[in-house]
Amino acid sequence: MTVFLLTLLIMLIVILIASELFTNALEHLGEKLNISEGVTGSLFAAIGTALPETMVPLLALLAGTADANINEEIGVGAILGAPLMLSTLSTCLMAFSVLRQRGIAGRIRPERSGFVRDLNVFLFAFVLAAAAMYVPQQERYIRGALSVALVLTYVVYIILTLRASAVLVEDGHATETDSKMYIARLGLPTNLLTILLQLALGLALLVYGAEGFIYGVEGVAHLLGISALLLSLLIIPIATELPEKVNSILWIRRGKDTLAFGNITGAMVFQGTLLPAIGIMLTPWQPRIEVLSGVLITVLAAAWLRMNSRKHGNGLPLWALLVNGLFYITFLGMTLW
Repeated sequence: MTVFLLTLLIMLIVILIASELFTNALEHLGEKLNISEGVTGSLFAAIGTALPETMVPLLALLAGTADANINEEIGVGAILGAPLMLSTLSTCLMAFSVLRQRGIAGRIRPERSGFVRDLNVFLFAFVLAAAAMYVPQQERYIRGALSVALVLTYVVYIILTLRASAVLVEDGHATETDSKMYIARLGLPTNLLTILLQLALGLALLVYGAEGFIYGVEGVAHLLGISALLLSLLIIPIATELPEKVNSILWIRRGKDTLAFGNITGAMVFQGTLLPAIGIMLTPWQPRIEVLSGVLITVLAAAWLRMNSRKHGNGLPLWALLVNGLFYITFLGMTLW
């Protein structure tokens, strides 16, 4: 047990260092390319930091254990657990990190059009993925069509996000950095090559730290006798979503609300489209009660964010985001019960 706990601590430090390197380089990249904070957060940061949790279901399904059922349970749990964690616990922790600074009545103000677009696309895709659970496994063509629809949804989302970038830059939502790039402090120039070098270094450390953290979590879970499905729904997403939480916390504390929230909602779109498309084709993708409860809580949490974005046009109040933490506690209680 001591070895696993020590591993968790070391990998947590690695993830914190990697997140600082990654966010710093990403800000410089966005500024260099003259793109909006929405593109930087919802596309670049979201896809980059989604790599660790994307690897878990893929490795489980394609190169897992000899037990196919366990592989499928881990795969499905990791696929559906990631959006759940992002829409509930990650959002709550991000808001909690600035609670003292902004107060319970304070607001987080992401750029509204991108924020609404992210949530609309996610809700559409995730409900479609949930509906696919009721399509019999032998109906391969229908399942295949739904998978393709999810992939195309993400392609359309990328196009819409990129198209909106130029207008947002003109309106003052360009990506800007307020700190020197870390690698430049070693005497290297700040250019596209060195930015990509630091970005690659940060991303590599993120993946390494996340994988090591997963190893420690799995070891502790095994010692505690937790099942594969429970592990994949509850514990693995906490480990794999840690990079998103850290990046968003770093950005929100610096007043970069669009980058912070875009990092979360953009990852929700990525993991609510491409990963379910894989799950539909490679797993039974059935409406088990544990899975459905997670899907329901995820949709409710995302819908709550969407509703508050419409109700509070000048930003989302912190208290509303803290409510998303209650959604996670509700899911935790339902699952353990």
